[in-house]
Amino acid sequence: MGARLAVLGSPIAHSKSPLLHGAAYAALGLDWRYEAIEVTEDTLAEFVRSRDASWRGLSLTMPLKKDVLPLLDGRDPLVDVTGAANTVLFADGLLRGFNTDVYGVTQAFRDAGVTSLENVQVLGGGATAASVLAAVVELGATRITVSVRSVEKAAALTELGERLGVEVVVRPLGMQDRSLIVPDAVVSTLPGHADHGVVFAEAIRRGSVLFDVAYDPWPSTFATAWLGAGGPVISGLEMLINQAVAQVRIFVSGSASVPLENESAVLAAMRAAVTP
Repeated sequence: MGARLAVLGSPIAHSKSPLLHGAAYAALGLDWRYEAIEVTEDTLAEFVRSRDASWRGLSLTMPLKKDVLPLLDGRDPLVDVTGAANTVLFADGLLRGFNTDVYGVTQAFRDAGVTSLENVQVLGGGATAASVLAAVVELGATRITVSVRSVEKAAALTELGERLGVEVVVRPLGMQDRSLIVPDAVVSTLPGHADHGVVFAEAIRRGSVLFDVAYDPWPSTFATAWLGAGGPVISGLEMLINQAVAQVRIFVSGSASVPLENESAVLAAMRAAVTP
């Protein structure tokens, strides 16, 4: 039996990660087992500490991305930047944490032909928003507007902006920007099926790229509005696929920067596994 891996969370049965990773390891010719396991904040530490030598790694959903931090022996720099680890590697008796969500965002933009950004609006203020901030700064963003339900709870994103060297302006969700600036991109980290009461002018829906982290159901509320105006849309499924590619790299080689053998074929197999 090969290495064991899993995605942890609660609820977790809906996760597409087993499909993505299963397709990847089959394409790589690896007899590795990857499954979805129900784990909560209360049971995470015991679960992690009780794994035996057959375990190679874990994928984590929120809030476990933050809860795992005290358990780690080492962290990739992006974990400290974003305050979240979505990937854990078991290596040499140590636990190493990584954040592949940032790569998932940047690569999804690049795959869509967006290689640089300047003015970006982000909807939502959770852990995913922190990874989005780091990603858009990597793509050149210098001014970021964050729209959240509770301005008081977004202080961490303002502090993150200061560490990244960019201006982060926080506004209540739904407040209209009177500057008439059309952002290069609008990134939503909000649930895709809900009516958020946020309406964008047609000029923004036509001229800004929408990156909606949501992907189920699809099209999301925002994607439907953008497509109706003829605007460009990137599905969160692209982020999911690309962050999973980086995870597979980590589990195979120990590094997210080392491409897989015949990676284009592996990526095609992963995409086919989750594309209707």
